[in-house]
Amino acid sequence: MYTVDQTFSIAEALAVKDGRILAVGSRAEIENYFSAPRHLDLGDSCAYPGFMDPHCHFLSYGFVLQRPWLADTSSWEEAVALMAASEIPPSGWIQGRGWDQNRWKKKDFPDRSLLDRAFPRTPAIAIRIDGHAAVANAPALAAAGLDARSRVEGGMVLLRDGLPTGLLLDNAVDLVRAAIPAPSESEMRQALLKAQASCLSLGLTSVSNAGTELREILAMERAHEEGSLDIRIYAMLAPSAENIETLARRGPLAKDRLTARSFKMYADGALGSRGALLLEDYADDPGNRGLQTLEEGELDRICGIARGCGYQMNVHAIGDGAARLVLEAYGRHLEPGNDLRWRIEHAQLLTDEDLERIARLRIVPSIQAVHAVSDMAWTESRLGPGRMYRSHRYRDLLESCGWLANGSDFPIEKADPLRGFRAAAFRKDDMRHPEGGWRRGQAIGRREALKAMTIWAARANFEEASRGSLEPGKWADLVALDKDIIEDEEDSIWDARVLATIVAGEMLYRN
Repeated sequence: MYTVDQTFSIAEALAVKDGRILAVGSRAEIENYFSAPRHLDLGDSCAYPGFMDPHCHFLSYGFVLQRPWLADTSSWEEAVALMAASEIPPSGWIQGRGWDQNRWKKKDFPDRSLLDRAFPRTPAIAIRIDGHAAVANAPALAAAGLDARSRVEGGMVLLRDGLPTGLLLDNAVDLVRAAIPAPSESEMRQALLKAQASCLSLGLTSVSNAGTELREILAMERAHEEGSLDIRIYAMLAPSAENIETLARRGPLAKDRLTARSFKMYADGALGSRGALLLEDYADDPGNRGLQTLEEGELDRICGIARGCGYQMNVHAIGDGAARLVLEAYGRHLEPGNDLRWRIEHAQLLTDEDLERIARLRIVPSIQAVHAVSDMAWTESRLGPGRMYRSHRYRDLLESCGWLANGSDFPIEKADPLRGFRAAAFRKDDMRHPEGGWRRGQAIGRREALKAMTIWAARANFEEASRGSLEPGKWADLVALDKDIIEDEEDSIWDARVLATIVAGEMLYRN
């Protein structure tokens, strides 16, 4: 049992009362000093603190599990066929998610012609894997009020021959999302429970939901009050007026399994759809530097509100231009040496100057190591060889800051936290490629990779006093695997399975 305490000590047993750890030690020590009405034997498994995902889209994942998943398609034609085979849900909209043209033989962005033929009267939208691009059919565009004359700040409606192709980028995608009827309370509950069951089966005991709307956090609160919220949720609020007035002005919300004390914003798009904001042009698209999806004045306004409410700032910044924008704004509100733990989410491209600024302002690097191996096939084509040193600098961030948090960004990636562990420690994908690892010099050690999804993930949420390691006084949240991911041979880690997931001393999943 890896406790992930300050000395990274190894134990054999825990004593637990009322969901919290009383003592940690050898089996003989625990059995000699404590008696209990119930014993839980995990056999020959290897136990760790419950895995935490410090950046994901938990409720979206619950809905995605019920909709056409397009990530495994080999063409746009196959993606549309998969959507066409699905039933029309109560919303009246067909929604698919997960396509990535970089994985297809034909790597051009698709248009709406096939969607229009498949759904001539039903609104349909197929969202790219990263959530920053989508193809909408004619009824969906009409519902959102988008046409050839539409100009969207921080987004794009792509045209061909003067007509919308259906391809939308960033804030234009959000306009279509806003036209979709909001899910009912029962649909929200079903999505939450589906996401929860899946996450628990993967060893996740805590997740950070990025961009939470008021109706979503109210659904989480209801689940918490009725006792059906088993997983722990750290909710990053969308900085809407209703969230600010209803929640943030009252200060942080903190319950056993639900916390809200941060704002989530987006400064740019994604590298795969060329929406990430760069300091220089895309190497494969001269004249394009991506999209700035957030006005500096609005970012400053929300930063000021966050300071006043005791809230954390968590801003999506993938491109080096977005990182510069966010860090300059943070610098206007933070003093060096602060412990406010404002975060930069993703931080995929960083100059040396901004790497130093992150450390000086004590910004939390909230990374998703799995993005590095998902993007490695085409990153250099976007940046050119001269800027590759700025890409996915996880070892540099760790050495500069002393710690970092590693999540998955699911459902953009799979929810399995072991994929993030492998990507961080070995810089290899699910197929164990490439041999030797991609830019292996930016890998972090196995111990650091485990900390990044346990104690450091907890620290990123101000929760290190109650979770993230197996120590007296903390919640008895742990996961048991059939592998020792710290000491076993590297190749064997790809076969690791979750055997049990425990939250507050209760077995919630067993395989």
